[in-house]
This record gives sequence, C-alpha cells and structure tokens, in this order.
Amino acid sequence: MNMRIGFGWDSHAFKPGVPLKIGGLAIDHPEGLAGHSDGDVLLHAITDALLGAVSAGDIGSFFPPGDPRWKNADSAIFLNVALEEIQNAGYRIVNVDTTLVLAAPKIGPIAGDMRERVAELLDIKPNAVGIKAKTPEGLNADHVAQAHAAVLLEQVEDPTQLKSMTAVIESQKQLEDVVKDLVSQVHGTPERKKTFDTEDIT
Repeated sequence: MNMRIGFGWDSHAFKPGVPLKIGGLAIDHPEGLAGHSDGDVLLHAITDALLGAVSAGDIGSFFPPGDPRWKNADSAIFLNVALEEIQNAGYRIVNVDTTLVLAAPKIGPIAGDMRERVAELLDIKPNAVGIKAKTPEGLNADHVAQAHAAVLLEQVEDPTQLKSMTAVIESQKQLEDVVKDLVSQVHGTPERKKTFDTEDIT
C-alpha cells in the first residue's frame, strides 16, 4: 500500500486583547496569538503537513495572509481544504503527531481535550492523534507559540471507501463558500461539486 508522510511547522507571537485558540480549543489566557486568522498555530501546522503530504502546496497558497476574507477566520476552514485535498488525491489519515513549544499556558492539563478536538476535526480516533508540549528553554522565545506536526497517510485503493472529511466549524455558510471555489482557484480547474452534506456539520 502506498504511504505518504507530511511535516508542518508554524509560529505566532502572543498578543494582548485577542482570544487564545489552539487545536480548535478556546483557552482561558490573558493573551491570544497574533495572526490574520484566529492564529491557531496547531491547526496551521497540521494543515501544512496534510497539504505537503500530497504535494498540494502550503497554507499560504490557499489562504494568502493579505486576503481580507481570512481576517479572524476559523482555522478549521484551512484544515477542511487540506482534508479535501488529501481525499481528492485518494488518501486518508493514519495518524497525526504534534508538538507544541510555548512557555504558557500549560498544555498538559488540557492535552486530552485538545486531542479529542483535533481528532473530531480530522474525523479520526483520538488514539491516532498525538499532542505533546515543550517549553522553549534556551530559545529566547517565551512570547511565541510554535507547533510541529507530522502526518502519515495511506492510499485508499477503493474510492468508495473514501468518505468526506469535513472539519467541524461554526459557520456552515463560510465553509460552503470556501469549498466550492478555493481549490479550483489554486489549481486553475473548474469548480468542483461538494462531496459532503453540510447538514452533517455541527
């Protein structure tokens, strides 16, 4: 069976006055992560890992940071497009392993919840998601959050076995608007029909 691996990395500086969201979880913390979207450093790294595994470019290819459409956007949208890319390439996720590097907040107490949330977004079992956290000792990066992600994909020989892998996001309309044309814009191909039922999204 054909297997592929992908690696992703991202970093964002902390910024006062914005909410903190990591791994799709809202976290109680005095500062959030600066970024054009919601700054979810973990989902950004996973998105890049998925795109890289099928040679589909990177997150910036689909979501340029200067595009006003993505200001404060839910990063699950980015993840969803990456899931569409790997599905269209005929692959599915075997497992994902991640490492967060940040001084605060402490990830250990919420690692289980974060694993559950990432698994939900990727439509895989929680035991196929690794969430680890390290402090940035000696890196002079106490005011920055970094994320590393590695993914393993397997090729699905029977296309009927591929089910839609749609990230769970809060705005169904935003998801529909993105999926109907984003991939076609990047690849210069006609618009694709949806491969999922938005009524199944919560």
